[in-house]
Amino acid sequence: QVQVVESGGGLVQPGGSLNLSCVVSGSTITGYAMGWFRRQEREMVATITTGGNAYYKGSVKGRFTISRDNSNNMVYLQMNSLKPEDTADYYCNKLAPFWSWGQGTQVTVSS
Repeated sequence: QVQVVESGGGLVQPGGSLNLSCVVSGSTITGYAMGWFRRQEREMVATITTGGNAYYKGSVKGRFTISRDNSNNMVYLQMNSLKPEDTADYYCNKLAPFWSWGQGTQVTVSS
């Protein structure tokens, strides 16, 4: 049973930063492209291939950075220059077909 656990969310003022983390157990992430998602909005925010190439949703390009640590089965999302429209629950998963979804981590950007 693969388990995904996200953390690092919180309340931040516009212009602030957060660093989201995701740890996967029950499977190695090494052979999978991984991504961060806004699940309720049904959108992919950022993805990183097995080779480390990163791709971003247009509205976050230049502000967010996805990275991976295969040795520790972890994926990160550094979020800078946060905007109120970045407010959402963020989820980590491999690209489809997905593992079971974790609980997500809530990001709220508000003054």
